[in-house]
Amino acid sequence: MDAAWSEKTPEQTGQTQQRRRATSADDDFASDLAKFACGLTIDRLPADVIAAASANLFDTLICAVAGSGARGVGDMRELVGEWGGAPQATILVFSDKVPAHHAAWVNGAMCHARDYDDTHDSAVLHAGVSVVPAALAALEWKFGASGADLIAGVAAGLETICRLGVATSIGIIESGYMYTPLFGHFAATVAAGRVMRLTETEMINALGIIYSQVAGNHQVTRDGALTKRMQPGFAAQSALISVQLAQRGVRGTQATFEGIDGFLRVYLRDSCDPAKLRDGLGESYEFMQLSYKPYPCCRFNHTAIDAALDLKKTHEISPENIRSIRVGVTRQAYEAVCTPKPVRRAPATIVHAQFSIPFTVAAAMTDGYIGLGHFSESAIRRKEILDLAQRVEPCIDGEIERKWSRNVSPAAVTVETVDGRTFKRQVDIPLGNPRRPMLPRDFDAKAEDCFKASAIRFADDAATRLRAVVDSLPVLEDARELVRVLSPLR
Repeated sequence: MDAAWSEKTPEQTGQTQQRRRATSADDDFASDLAKFACGLTIDRLPADVIAAASANLFDTLICAVAGSGARGVGDMRELVGEWGGAPQATILVFSDKVPAHHAAWVNGAMCHARDYDDTHDSAVLHAGVSVVPAALAALEWKFGASGADLIAGVAAGLETICRLGVATSIGIIESGYMYTPLFGHFAATVAAGRVMRLTETEMINALGIIYSQVAGNHQVTRDGALTKRMQPGFAAQSALISVQLAQRGVRGTQATFEGIDGFLRVYLRDSCDPAKLRDGLGESYEFMQLSYKPYPCCRFNHTAIDAALDLKKTHEISPENIRSIRVGVTRQAYEAVCTPKPVRRAPATIVHAQFSIPFTVAAAMTDGYIGLGHFSESAIRRKEILDLAQRVEPCIDGEIERKWSRNVSPAAVTVETVDGRTFKRQVDIPLGNPRRPMLPRDFDAKAEDCFKASAIRFADDAATRLRAVVDSLPVLEDARELVRVLSPLR
């Protein structure tokens, strides 16, 4: 009975698909992932892959600086202080020394709090916000691994989450999961485990232990919950617990991904291609396709913002002369950042504003830019932006839906003016994608925006010093210098 049942998956879209079920670690993706991660060294990484991992580290850490002043982070820090414990790792910016898993939790939330962090536009997830905090906490807990170990751990973790993302065909609206924390649990475990130099057996067990903890829901964005920004931190926190348990010989599940009750069936309804998880693993790197954000809000907003900014600049459109703005996107984007319309047009929380095409398009057309200043308690109540947001009409564009469904959505924006003119602009690829990369000056402006939002003032050259340490990681014997440069109170 069990053997016959295990050859079939639940019905999907009216068809029953055949799928091989792993019965041990030897034939499960966990084994392939452990071999890849544990065997990865910096000398096996091409120069462009090292540069990509370094770029992700820098971008994720400046996002953490910005997140230090975000709502909810102070509450988490105070709670961790009340818990106390061994001074194993650092809460970035504040310099608090706390147990490693607590540092990973708070730092993960800080990295994600402003929604300024990286995005994989095909996988629709953020990669660095669980991986980097877990790797840094493991680095400190290990009493200072080398920069080469940190780069290898970050690269392995980023590759894990990105491969899980592109191999998955079911969208976040249909599944109900946010893939950033869901896949981030495994990715953070891989990153921390590699930094701590787990054996392959220990890594397999760590992946099995983390499987008992994976979570991350989409309801947080619908409800504008502060826990949206905490979910990647939960992934990083659980990863530190899992790798330490594995080091002590605790056994986790073995057929973690492809077993009868493995992750692919239970969480993803078998809408994940195992071949895409394995093909070229260790030879080609999917995380090279990561995008970096020019605007601190949900990536589903970005093509609409790009189009709005272009129309405003090209045609010198004033907000007072706008009769209506129509924005066509995919169904996934419509569900994520356009509904319910009353909430998106008048966001009650910062998270609602971060996940709102009406609000962000109205802000772009009003001010001619989008920055961290648009996502504060006072900014989300600006009358001129809210008035214009009422005239933004999002909809599902049938042609865009047919061509782009699972990916970050293009946006077709049509502006009708009071004086009878009509302007149209469609943006398929958002700024920051590898096909439309941000320029160095864009990254400099982003870093300046992030450091200005810090809860604690840094020196004027802090971003420059951070970049210098990141660039030196391949030859740095003790990578804890990266933590020190982000601890201004020391």
